[in-house]
Amino acid sequence: MSLILVWGGRTPVVRIARMAGQYAKPRSKPTEIIDGKEVLVFRGDNVNGMDIDDRNPDPQRLLQAYFHSAATINYVRSLISSGFADLHKTEAWDIAEWKFGHVVSPAVQSDYLNIVNRLRDSLDFMRTIGADDQNNIFNSMNTIDMFISHEGLLLEYETNLTRKVGSEWYNLGSHFLWIGDRTRQLDGAHVEYFRGLRNPVGIKVGPSMKCDELISLLDIVDPNFQTGKVTLITRYGQDKISKYLPDHIRAVQQTEHKVVWCSDPMHGNTELSSSGVKTRRFDHIISELSDAFRIHQDNNSKLGGVHLELTGDKVTEAIGGSMQLSEDDLSINYQTYCDPRLNYEQSLDVAFIIAKYFSSERSTQKQ
Repeated sequence: MSLILVWGGRTPVVRIARMAGQYAKPRSKPTEIIDGKEVLVFRGDNVNGMDIDDRNPDPQRLLQAYFHSAATINYVRSLISSGFADLHKTEAWDIAEWKFGHVVSPAVQSDYLNIVNRLRDSLDFMRTIGADDQNNIFNSMNTIDMFISHEGLLLEYETNLTRKVGSEWYNLGSHFLWIGDRTRQLDGAHVEYFRGLRNPVGIKVGPSMKCDELISLLDIVDPNFQTGKVTLITRYGQDKISKYLPDHIRAVQQTEHKVVWCSDPMHGNTELSSSGVKTRRFDHIISELSDAFRIHQDNNSKLGGVHLELTGDKVTEAIGGSMQLSEDDLSINYQTYCDPRLNYEQSLDVAFIIAKYFSSERSTQKQ
């Protein structure tokens, strides 16, 4: 996926995985009604269990979360060091085998194949001219950098992973933490904790965020106006982004803060299907993402990232995409206990759409 984005955007891509620590779930209410009985809500595996008989918080789960986080990071390290991201390993990166049989529309399938063929030509050209040094283990065609992130929700967990390195304090359990929409109170404990971190941090920005509140929050966590210290992760919903994003951009532009803007087109577009399960519509996700690109361009700003919830598995949790999954298809392989994710094919759809956008932008600039 990131290979397609690098090719389409002609820009380096920083890969940040939301994993190894994202075992807590923010909830709007402490309890829910199940079969006529009021029970505590499921707050994530490092707090309690999904089964209604396992809803009491258990502090031992924090230790289990640490174990699984460490195991996950070690697994990712082993994959990268063994050549999983090496473009020379044809068994893992055999672009020639990308036939896109899942794509229903012949026109879309043709567009995807055209991009892949041009990408293959680019890689072949680099090998031909000797720009591809296979003996250099740090060659970008041999390996990648992968960074880890999660929401800094449970302060009892995060503070125990915070260490002083030199004269600065770092959360060593993650490269990148973010403040969620429910924990960004200016006088709250989460903002106070984030204020002292040297890590780059994110802030979720939604429809409830007032412009003056956003600026006050930036002043607290980024008092020295460091470039890239803060990433603003916007999540409005495809029907609300045009109302709120322009004002947020202009408010930040009036300050000295140099933020990275990132679009989260997932969380504002969650809905319930007729069968009662949570889902997301692919066209709504793309609509918010497309509007984010347009609005930033119209306001002399730049969208620097995209935040997606996805899996490499063939789940059926989101409606639409080139597979044209329908609501009736959700039951085929609906696996999530939390939020619905894009599957492997739908994730590639997003990558190709972004690549086409950047390719079109370059063509326009050349004219």
